[in-house]
Amino acid sequence: MSLVIALDIGGTFTDLVAFDFATGAIHQAKSSTTPRDLSIGIRETLRKSGLDIGATALFIHGSTVAINTAIERTGARTALIVTEGTRDVYAIGRGNRPEAYNFHFRRPEPYVKRRHTYEIIERLNAAGEIVAPLDEASVDRAIERLLAEKIEAVAICFLHSWANPAHEQRAGAAIRSRAPDVYCTPSHEILREYREYERMSTSVLNAYVGPRVSKYLGDLESLLRGQGFAGPLLIMQSNGGGMSLETARAVPVATMESGPVGGIIAAAETARGLGLADVIAFDMGGTTAKVSLVRDNQPDIAQGYFIGGAASGHPVMYPVVDIVEVGAGGGSIAWIDEVGGLKVGPRSAGGQPGPVCYGQGGTEPTVTDANAVLGRLGADRFLGGEMPLDVAAARDAIETKIARPLGLTVNEAALGIIRIAVAEMSVAVRSVSVGRGYDPRDFAMVSFGGAGPLHAIAIARELHIPRVIIPRLPGHYSALGMLLADNRHDYVRTFYKPLAEARMEDMRAIFADMTAEARALLVSEGARDEDMSFQLYLDMRYAGQEFPIQTPVASGDLGGGDREVLRRAFDRAHARRFGHQAPDEAVDVVNLRLTARARRQRSNFPAIERGDGEAKPRGFREIVLDDPAAPVRCPTYERDDLRAGARLEGPAAIAEYASTLVLFAGDRLQVAPSGELVIETGAP
Repeated sequence: MSLVIALDIGGTFTDLVAFDFATGAIHQAKSSTTPRDLSIGIRETLRKSGLDIGATALFIHGSTVAINTAIERTGARTALIVTEGTRDVYAIGRGNRPEAYNFHFRRPEPYVKRRHTYEIIERLNAAGEIVAPLDEASVDRAIERLLAEKIEAVAICFLHSWANPAHEQRAGAAIRSRAPDVYCTPSHEILREYREYERMSTSVLNAYVGPRVSKYLGDLESLLRGQGFAGPLLIMQSNGGGMSLETARAVPVATMESGPVGGIIAAAETARGLGLADVIAFDMGGTTAKVSLVRDNQPDIAQGYFIGGAASGHPVMYPVVDIVEVGAGGGSIAWIDEVGGLKVGPRSAGGQPGPVCYGQGGTEPTVTDANAVLGRLGADRFLGGEMPLDVAAARDAIETKIARPLGLTVNEAALGIIRIAVAEMSVAVRSVSVGRGYDPRDFAMVSFGGAGPLHAIAIARELHIPRVIIPRLPGHYSALGMLLADNRHDYVRTFYKPLAEARMEDMRAIFADMTAEARALLVSEGARDEDMSFQLYLDMRYAGQEFPIQTPVASGDLGGGDREVLRRAFDRAHARRFGHQAPDEAVDVVNLRLTARARRQRSNFPAIERGDGEAKPRGFREIVLDDPAAPVRCPTYERDDLRAGARLEGPAAIAEYASTLVLFAGDRLQVAPSGELVIETGAP
């Protein structure tokens, strides 16, 4: 069997991409996401693909089940077991106020009620030494309360268990023995890092979403097995790697951002193939737009993030591809606020009912409706003609809900909707570039998602980004990225010491322990030794700083015993990040990290046929670009007609199965030998 399938569930559409290693053939399918029962959309997408699921060697899946469960607060009835005296740590959180002048600031509402937080008599110090032994009777009382109060999931987070998990292990074993139906998350099984509140929050979230994610994954496995699939099922992680179904059931918090990261992985691979090291990955789907920075062909990885926003969200200390997300997608609803201002999003029409022009019962005008009214979307070519757009209904909705109340023409209102969405997305691009000290003019933009190519040129012009790349299959790009992702697991151990006092043999022993654990997990997932690689990192900081910098090191650097090698590596990392270094200041080691990878066979696009350099349009269409009163007669092209080397200039529209690219006057497009559309923007 040579067929591999990736399936990505987004807010509006469920996407499938398959690659046949024997023939090089690529298959794609897309159906509306069905939030009330995701399996309906999955079954329809599999049916539309026409593929023999029983002949599939590997199935890779990413979804938003975990993150939606947390945001919608539809998870399990959860309890928290803590060390005596730390009952309120989770509710109190941190004392900082991220937005000092936000009068509407609210602390995150805990996922566990105080009455469901149980104290256990035990105590460890920060070195992992036992101060008070575990009281088995208090564990028994907690288990009796779990059962009496019909708790469905429990997190265990004892003080300093990152240094010594013995007490958590014993308490977890007792719960799993006496309450086997309760989903149990001891904190040391997912995180061995200090900062009690963040570790507690991560453990609670894992327990809270665990039962629902486990059921969803079980149902998905049953669905696929029922269609004859007998191969391994991999789940995408937030860190951009895959993991086995069993691992995903144990650590569902690792799947919080599993859907969007696939596109970022694919963007890095596309950039590498075109000889570009630094790109901005821009993904605009039906519900949100997402932006991430790729440097040296590696996506930026954050070691923590917040569910519900950085100001008042719940912290998750788990590696994630660093993505900035805004509520501006194709399905984002346009509305008028109480003072008469036009707004776009963050509320979305989603996959059902979807935009008005879909003809599925939607009544609120969206970004997609505005694009249809302006002629930027071909009404008869949407999804390859599978879903003709009702432009008249979209026009009526914009006129009734937006244009008439604001005293605008329909075209003025529609163009206003697009410009507001572009402005919001430009802010997101600025935040990952200018906001972090990078000049967007030094980057190319890789744009994907069903709505990405429609808006990428306008965003690039706004920020003077000189080059935009539209990859192949942009409307299925996140699913495609899953086919390109390796299996990956991240490990961390807090090791807090001044570098001058840190013993190399102690660090080597911890790294050896993490490597052995990672190797065993990769082997259980079917990886071969020759496909494995292990990257070591030290989290270091200058003495007196609050947050460390993750610094890559080689195993030989630890073996030689020369601390100056580690010190110089950190100084260089600090200079790259902040533009300066302090070589005379003392340095602390905070954490030891390990990233373990198992390389999977890559799915490579077959080369496209080379043409004579001349692109011929299929027809012409009136499109509103800059002036709402003056539509432009633009040539329209089918992407399948464009051969390698083909050139054309804007204004123009290029349509393909699940996406449309709009060029403005002055934009110049050339088709790369590997099939990507490379646009030199006409921005000054």
